[in-house]
Amino acid sequence: MSKAHTIFLLKTVIHLLSAGLLANLYYQAIVDQLGADPVEAVLHFTGIGAFNLLLLSLTVSPLVKCFKWQILMKVRRLLGLYSFTYALCHVLSFLAFEVQFNWTLFIDEVIERPYITVGMSAFVILFALAVTSISRLKKQLGRHWQLLHNWVYLALLLIALHFYWSVKSEVIEPSIYVLICLVLLWLRKKKLTRRFTRRVH
Repeated sequence: MSKAHTIFLLKTVIHLLSAGLLANLYYQAIVDQLGADPVEAVLHFTGIGAFNLLLLSLTVSPLVKCFKWQILMKVRRLLGLYSFTYALCHVLSFLAFEVQFNWTLFIDEVIERPYITVGMSAFVILFALAVTSISRLKKQLGRHWQLLHNWVYLALLLIALHFYWSVKSEVIEPSIYVLICLVLLWLRKKKLTRRFTRRVH
């Protein structure tokens, strides 16, 4: 199989799984197949989906570095864009189902609930990264593009904190996610240290 066909296959799988699962979620919500608390089911699925896809996108570089799977770099942006798509659905679902498009209540929730505050902060970062992933904007930003996209690591930590704070009692799952985030950051410790040192000086 040629490189082009492999990339096409990988992207097709990502599209089918990511878009398909999201479409199936809302279909199940429409036909009332999400259990006793469908709103919570939608919010959890879209939120954890955004988190998982972001983790997958950040796992690409370590895999390429370790196993020389350069072809994975061709799907990293797609994973990141689907992470933003799920995050957007997460926010829109909260806006529609939890506060019913009451913008005053929505803003109050963002301000008064710390876990929502950090979650929205992460969403703003993901929005900026998604918009600037357009090739034309990437060229226009030049070296500033990489500086902007380094904010993904802050978004990662904010999402982990958002997940951890959002649970009521069961903290094992969010703790595992926090650990995964720390491992991914540790794998980039040289890069992050270099960036931080350069900014300080």
